[in-house]
This record gives sequence, C-alpha cells and structure tokens, in this order.
Amino acid sequence: MTNPSSTAPSPVSPHSTGPLDRDAVNAFAFQVWAYKQGEMVSLMIHLGDRLGLYRAMDGAGPLTPAELAARAGGLSERWVLEWLRGQAAAKLVEYRGDDRFELTPIGAAVLADESGSLAFAAGAFGGGFSPELVDGLAEAFRTGIGLTYDHQGPSAAHRTERMLGPWARLALVPTILPALDGVVAKLETGALVLDVGCGAGVAIFAMAKAYPKSVFHGYDLSRHAIDRARENAASDGFANVEFFARRGEELPPQPVYDFVLTFDCLHDMTRPDLVMRAIRRALKGDGTWLIKDIKSHPVFEKNFRNPMLAMMYGFSIASCMSSALSEPGGMGLGTLGLHAERARAMTAEAGFTRFRQHDFEDPANLYYEVRP
Repeated sequence: MTNPSSTAPSPVSPHSTGPLDRDAVNAFAFQVWAYKQGEMVSLMIHLGDRLGLYRAMDGAGPLTPAELAARAGGLSERWVLEWLRGQAAAKLVEYRGDDRFELTPIGAAVLADESGSLAFAAGAFGGGFSPELVDGLAEAFRTGIGLTYDHQGPSAAHRTERMLGPWARLALVPTILPALDGVVAKLETGALVLDVGCGAGVAIFAMAKAYPKSVFHGYDLSRHAIDRARENAASDGFANVEFFARRGEELPPQPVYDFVLTFDCLHDMTRPDLVMRAIRRALKGDGTWLIKDIKSHPVFEKNFRNPMLAMMYGFSIASCMSSALSEPGGMGLGTLGLHAERARAMTAEAGFTRFRQHDFEDPANLYYEVRP
C-alpha cells in the first residue's frame, strides 16, 4: 500500500507564496496536540488525587491494578488499569512489567504528600473549567470586564487553598518569619496580625497554632473562601482567629496591626494601590508588612526564561487578571504584573520607606519585607 504521506502534496497556506515545509507543519501540529495531551493528563491527575490513588500508591511499591483498586477503597479494577497505563505513558508512575506500576518517592512528594512536601502539586488540578466560566471569559474579551473569584464557584477557593497551602503550612513559620526583623518576637509575646486576601486561612492557621498569644484576622472579598476559612477554624478549634468578608480597602483607618500579610493576592486585586494605602494606615509605626508575589520581570522578553510562562499567562486570563479587571477602573496587573520594581515603587507611593527583598527558594514567588 502506498504511504499517503509520501505522495500527498505539501500543504499550501492561502497567505503563502509557495508550499509549506511538511516537516515544519507536522512539528507545529505535534506541539499543538501536545497541549491537548496536557489537558487530558491534567484531568487524570485530578482524578488520581480526588480518588486517593496517589496516596494509596505512596510507599506501597509495585502494585497491580487489582491491588491498587482495593487499597483505594474498592474502585473498579478495569478503570484503575486504564488510569495506570495512562499515568505510565505520561511518566508520572513507573511501569515495572506484568501490569505492575509504582509511584516513586519523588513522584509521591509531588503527587501524594500534601502534608509534608513543599513540592506537592496535585491539589492544583481541578478537573477543568465549567462551560459557564469559559463563556464568561469569552465575554470578558468583548467587554473588558473580568470575573471575580466567586464567579468560579466554591471549588476555586478549595483549589487555591491546596495549591498554595504547602508553603504556608511548611515554610512560613520555620523559615520565612524568622528571616523578618523582630516579627517572631512580637508574635511570641502577643501581636495583632492581619492577612489581607487570606483565602481559606492556611497561613493564618499555621501562625495561630505556632503563636497562641497572638490574635489573627483574615480579610477576603470571596465569600466562598471566608466560609471555608470559618469552617476550618471551627473544626480545628482555633480561638485566636477571626475572618471577615471584606475588601482590602476596608481596613481600620487607624494603626492597630503589628504585622500584615498579603500572599499571592495583590496582583488579583482591582485596586492594589488603594489596598496598599489602607495597609499603611492600619499598620503600626514599628509594624511589618510581608508581601508574597510572583517572580517576574518588567520586560516581557526576560520572562521568556520561565519554562512555565504559558501556564502563568493562562492562569492570568482564567483567574488573576480576570479578577483584577472584574470592576471598571481595575488596574489589571495579572499574574506577572507585580514584579519587584513595581512592588517597590507602589509601596513607596503608599507611604512606606523600607523595602527588603527575600528569596526563600520558592520556585514561583519572591517575598518583600516592607516597613513604614
């Protein structure tokens, strides 16, 4: 049989002066389909996390589909087999022959160990976007007005909590806070702390447990996030935390807080400049403000060095910039919009005089210690 690919004419673009390079077209098509593969693998990661498959594989050595189905609570062996073969094809689990598959310790650190690994990532995979959300984003391209976080539904707050949780739980108290001048001493003796854009309260809970003499407030305009934070506080018995469904602009007008945090949220806000001024008013003269935000450069070309750049811009349109443009007049910084130079300039404009940059080897973020 004649191979059709060897005899078919090279494709011709209506905008081209001649035939296109078939190998180049095929290579570009492969690149495009690779993103579709990523979409499907993302769904499989979500299912593996949701169904407890990764956790069931953690430390168990090579498993057959039947063994894994039983360990995961009585799932269907046939479905587990198909999932395992796909995971092996994606090089997320190791194939050991005879339909036996293993999750390595490295794989477990990224896919299974949510409580003990800074590298845990499976919680970031939510199973895709609803048609309603995609329709809303398409409309935002026409109107210029984006969607708030609450438009993404309660699952968005849960996904964000799990995605950002490892660094808040595992690094904030032992590594980050001790690097700040005088903050730990205040927390140990009793301080009033505010987390603006607190989400579900992961950072607050880590500090509240470590520093029981301090009182912690959390502000977030997402009612889904605040509801989840309050549920977590009640279930874990925290008495020194309180959460408020409020905007960052609504801080007290007088200096009452010893320590303020904004973690991965300023670039999502419609008016971060106004929030910064509100923080300056609410922070005591000897207080500290800790900003955590995405590593980026002011020049687009320099950001090309980031191997996850396309994902970052996808996050921006789907969530961060959308939120930052969800009201008329929003600044629309987006995921990569609060680089160090802009953060330094904006905090100075808000009335702060000291700005110190920290790099704690967080792959995605830098930390800024800001003082009046």
